[in-house]
Amino acid sequence: MQKILVTGAAGFIGFHVAKLCLQAGMNVVGLDNLSEYYDVTLKRARLQQLVGFDNFEFVKMELSDPDAVSKLFESRRFDKVVHLGAQAGVRYSVENPFVYVDSNIMGTLTILEGCRRSHVSHLVYASSSSVYGNNTAQPFAVHKPADHPLSLYAATKKATEMMAHSYSHLYGLPTTGLRFFTAYGPWGRPDMALFKFTKAILEGGTIDVYNEGRMKRDFTYIDDIAMAVLLALNTIPASDPAWDSDQGDPGTSSAPFRIYNVGNQQPTELNRFIEVLEDAIGIKARKNMLPIQAGDVLDTFADVTCLRQAIGFCPDTPIELGIQRFVEWYRAYYRV
Repeated sequence: MQKILVTGAAGFIGFHVAKLCLQAGMNVVGLDNLSEYYDVTLKRARLQQLVGFDNFEFVKMELSDPDAVSKLFESRRFDKVVHLGAQAGVRYSVENPFVYVDSNIMGTLTILEGCRRSHVSHLVYASSSSVYGNNTAQPFAVHKPADHPLSLYAATKKATEMMAHSYSHLYGLPTTGLRFFTAYGPWGRPDMALFKFTKAILEGGTIDVYNEGRMKRDFTYIDDIAMAVLLALNTIPASDPAWDSDQGDPGTSSAPFRIYNVGNQQPTELNRFIEVLEDAIGIKARKNMLPIQAGDVLDTFADVTCLRQAIGFCPDTPIELGIQRFVEWYRAYYRV
């Protein structure tokens, strides 16, 4: 049985990935610092779903602590690593930039060092669609540059990709970066739109709709994301013999390094997303129309051709089904 480290295991994506790995028969060590960025009770409830598995172990630890992370790698001898632990949130990064450097940059460095020293066979890590920033050519493709981020969060995610490449090049560490496009679904984060909108509508409140709802997102259902991570974990990259430095394809490399988009390939306008949510809840939303916020991109749209070719899978859950499942989970969890 493979021994897998999943960082951010109490987080939204980390929880679903850890659970899928456990169901696949892997031994999973889940690491999380249980940050108070949002409700820790929800994080603990996710962990309760995992501790029922005999092949799961939870470790509470700060990723930015190099000594602690080093000792963890030395004592557990992981076969592979899924690095999902990070400080999330585009808007929060505008107000709290130092937190992102500590968590996302330093936290990734300790993981890279742990993988290098203990000869981990594959590191899969979370990047973000936010790295595309000011790009307007859509759909966003990994073969195109992503050098103009619009928030520090996006900048730190781009930095982690470059850090991973350096370790792939210097030490032959196989690394795969996954650019997630607007994850949503059961057990989601309270700071994300679907969660906030559902809570406000059920409580009779008002929802803030930025750019008057005229933004598009490639909303991607969480089960699809977790499956893509698991399949990517089992698809270890090798150096690309066709890589040409004159062309400089950023999605691949002469090192064992790959970048993939993980998106639903169906951009949905925010106003339509709200309509589907209203139908699922059975209540019309009261809307507060606002201008676009600093750091937000207007539209996102994933080109997943490379992902499909590499792992034989790509997300395809329609928002009508995904939102309905989220509302059902929310009502059950909060007893609404």
